Amino acid sequence: MEAPGEREAQVAAWLKKIFGDHPIPQYEVNPRTTEILYHLSKHNKIRDRDAHLVIEDLKQKASEYESEAKHLQEFLMESVNFSPASLSSTGARYLNALVDSALALETKDTSLASFIPAVNDLTSDFSRTKSKNEEIKLELGKLEKNLTATLVLEKCLQEDLKKAELHLSTERAKVDNRLQNMDFLKAKSEEFRCGIKAAEEQLSARGMDASLSHQSLVALSENLGELKRQTVPLKKKLESYLDLMPNPSLAQVKIEEAKRELDAIEAELTKKVNLMEL
Repeated sequence: MEAPGEREAQVAAWLKKIFGDHPIPQYEVNPRTTEILYHLSKHNKIRDRDAHLVIEDLKQKASEYESEAKHLQEFLMESVNFSPASLSSTGARYLNALVDSALALETKDTSLASFIPAVNDLTSDFSRTKSKNEEIKLELGKLEKNLTATLVLEKCLQEDLKKAELHLSTERAKVDNRLQNMDFLKAKSEEFRCGIKAAEEQLSARGMDASLSHQSLVALSENLGELKRQTVPLKKKLESYLDLMPNPSLAQVKIEEAKRELDAIEAELTKKVNLMEL
């Protein structure tokens, strides 16, 4: 394995070779950049070597073609005393077209045996390309339809988003208003509570009976309602006794008892009502 110093030297030499007389751009020299540039230089050298081999091969083929062309020209001159310079302008055009066709079809020569397979291959390539183009057109049509549907959906989503934002803004305004009202009611409630407490303290300082406080009056009101509910079945029971005719003396006794019980409840009720009025 090569040492880091050797790799840095190789990278520096490669960069100098690449940029030549131009200054080498500044870069941070660290193990990572050195490693990247080192591998890049290796790949570049391999690519340069392959390109050099291809160039040499093409030069060799060009030399062979030139030799073959020269040989054919000499053969034509010797056999039929034929020279490209002796052709008419039309013949020269035909010859140039034949040569251009051979170069375009990449045939080894201009014989019919070379042209026919090349044309067949070109026709097959054309058919495959045409079929591929048709497939691409169909796929492109599908993509255009999907794109149209996507654009319509995007527009609908944007409209829904605007509606949602408007609705959210309205609801936020309502919530803010309710919060303000709630804060106001809380402040008023606290104000009333403090006022009630201060009034109770003042009344207590003046010697007011504790039974007349707000809480006591609320409790008395609840008791009053309960007593009223209790008198309802007693009144119904008394009415049922009034409708009885069997034993007058016994009925009279029951009526008197019910009346006394009702009077007692009404007396207690009247007492509590009077206390509430105070």
